[in-house]
Amino acid sequence: MVAVSDSPTLRALLTRADLRLTLAGEDHLEPGVLDRAVRWVHSSDLEDPTPFLSEGLVLLTTGTQFVGSADDPHVYRAYVHRLAERGVVGLGFGTEVVRAGLPPALVDACHQERMPLFEVPYRTPFIAVARANAEAIAAQAYARRSWALAAQRAIALAALRPDGLGATVAELARQLDTWVGMFDAAGELSREHPAGGLDADTAEGLRREVTGVLNRGARAGSALRIGETPFSLQTLGRGGHLRGVIAIASGDLDQEGRGVVTSVIAMAGLALEQQQGLSRARGALRAGLVQTLLTDDPSLARRIARELWGPLPPAPVEVAVTDASASRVDAIAELLELRVDERRGTLFFGRGDDGMVIVTSAGEHAAVDEIAERFGLRIGVSEPTGYDEFAAALAQARVARDRGGDGVTAFAAVSRSGVLSALSDEARALASAELAPLREHDAAEGTQLVATLRAWLDNDCSHEASARALGVHRHTVRTRLALIERVLGTDLTSFATRAELWAALRALDS
Repeated sequence: MVAVSDSPTLRALLTRADLRLTLAGEDHLEPGVLDRAVRWVHSSDLEDPTPFLSEGLVLLTTGTQFVGSADDPHVYRAYVHRLAERGVVGLGFGTEVVRAGLPPALVDACHQERMPLFEVPYRTPFIAVARANAEAIAAQAYARRSWALAAQRAIALAALRPDGLGATVAELARQLDTWVGMFDAAGELSREHPAGGLDADTAEGLRREVTGVLNRGARAGSALRIGETPFSLQTLGRGGHLRGVIAIASGDLDQEGRGVVTSVIAMAGLALEQQQGLSRARGALRAGLVQTLLTDDPSLARRIARELWGPLPPAPVEVAVTDASASRVDAIAELLELRVDERRGTLFFGRGDDGMVIVTSAGEHAAVDEIAERFGLRIGVSEPTGYDEFAAALAQARVARDRGGDGVTAFAAVSRSGVLSALSDEARALASAELAPLREHDAAEGTQLVATLRAWLDNDCSHEASARALGVHRHTVRTRLALIERVLGTDLTSFATRAELWAALRALDS
């Protein structure tokens, strides 16, 4: 690729034999000064031409402005300093017009400012130097346009190959003569050219940046630097539904280079959008298989999965369910598709009614852990089970997800807290209403009916143990229990009644 810096340079002008230009020394110049782009060549004999000059320009002068200065070095230094401050890249002095040879004071001033100074002989008109640079600019622009047309044609042909996206990425890398990578919606590097073109640290840093861009969800182009390598990133797809990112290991591109990249972005985005219909169909089929598994009969799901993705994970399996929002499901599915290919026969997934359902071989948590960390999800995981209890396992996973914290929560961890810990606010409201008559009686009469009922139930309905716990006589306990039956209008000899009241007391304690 011809980069922006390959525009016509001062060195190119000086090497033109027909111009017969002579550089006044090179030792004082900084490296690369002669290779700076020359955007134009202008001539002026004004004492201060800088208001009429632009950056990246070569100035030609005959030295008329110095007549009468008696070669005062301060005049020359001030003049050259103004040019350097304005961004002039070189100064040409036409000899044999006002004076013969280069003024020594001008040579010294240019040395101090590290300004390239060259002699333009009398037989070389200034217009010839300006025309030479203009012709070089025109030739360079024509070459760049020709390159852009050829590059776009080559990329269009590459897109027709079986792996059109991969061939397009490879052709773009060849045309730009740099590394190009395509990341999918999950932030995974799916295609690159040349393969392994980035070291491990740079590749990981780039992946983190790409993941951040995808998480923001907005269409954007950005430039960044990782270590010593500049990158430009371009998103693929629509805002809110990004399909991936193309990363190019390059800094600024010229207009033609940007045009070629834009054409690739358009083609890749179109190809990915066309694939979205197929992805939706695959997603719908996976969701259907999840529904068949909920019948606890895996035979149909096994046959279909074996034909399309490979066998289902062997039992015992663990069932996981995410809390993924609709905006992230596509990205999660893309990452899981990659993991299914890598771990054939140990992973299956599909959309459920309230999140992505993931089925793994028992103990194979890597994919679930990765999804939770990458997307910041809450995921519940069931206990190991067979497919004949799939519906129950999914119910366990939902309980673990809803009662757990961020990340992955196993059902075994939440089940140890007991059934009553899962009582809802509605249960607590019902419990409060059921025990309200006792609390009101205690408040009005100064009795201790609620405390007595709690002690009696906690002591397995033993009058003796309850009396010791309350510090009263056992007959007092009997009297209070009889009063509780009258206030509540219930029979405490019924196990169902005792269980109901015990649960109500526990609900109010939770």
